[in-house]
Amino acid sequence: MDYRTLRLRVTDRIATVTLHRPERRNAFTAEMGAELADAYRYCDAEDEVRVVVLTGTPPAFCAGADLGAGDRTFSAPAADFSAAGVDRPAWQVRKPVIAAVNGHALGIGLTLALQCDLCIMATDAKYGVVQVRRGMIGDAYSHWALPRLIGISRAAYLLLTGATFDGHRAHSMGLCLHTVPADQVLDAATTIARDIAENTAPLAVAASKRLLWSSFERNAPETGTLETNLHRTLMNHPDAREAMRAYLEDRPPHWTGHVDQLPR
Repeated sequence: MDYRTLRLRVTDRIATVTLHRPERRNAFTAEMGAELADAYRYCDAEDEVRVVVLTGTPPAFCAGADLGAGDRTFSAPAADFSAAGVDRPAWQVRKPVIAAVNGHALGIGLTLALQCDLCIMATDAKYGVVQVRRGMIGDAYSHWALPRLIGISRAAYLLLTGATFDGHRAHSMGLCLHTVPADQVLDAATTIARDIAENTAPLAVAASKRLLWSSFERNAPETGTLETNLHRTLMNHPDAREAMRAYLEDRPPHWTGHVDQLPR
């Protein structure tokens, strides 16, 4: 795929999407948002892709919004402006998306990572939803995602103060699964991605992801009904038999399911 602000590489069923504006510490622009949405759509539809890893060209993950316009950065929105940043958030991709946050992630640089299913963060990098210190508010669905990730009180602290923190603090608040040195972040994320790509059924993973991200919009009985319906879909697919045969024969499974076979 030919992009100007990011790189997309698929290897061993893992798509690595790298934010790539190193001269600006991968600062976010409208063009980057459009290209990231396009890359997500490609990964969602392409059967070759089983897992997506989102990272940045070192030394940063994403320094936040590009401030090149100076005092007009936030005062002259385009006619089609949306605070979403990306019109295909990571949770709408039917494959797992893992954020490998390998350096500073501020403002939308952090809120984009919080849209991912799993997050690995560099220990010594700087993080923060700093927009209130720039006269703005958090974006990229941060007011929806943060309370669900870490609760109202901690979400309020991050959104209302714009405070910055390191990877240790991010981990203690529950923003990431692991925190490791910056040069180990991508390897740690890829290890998890490889395990998913090699050992899990794509149709089952897509079904579980759908349930997970929709659970806050449903009550327990509604979630239970959808869980049962998705179980029936999976039970009627050849992968259900293949999974048990592979387990009993002590061999890798050969999956034939793909995400388009899930009912809408």
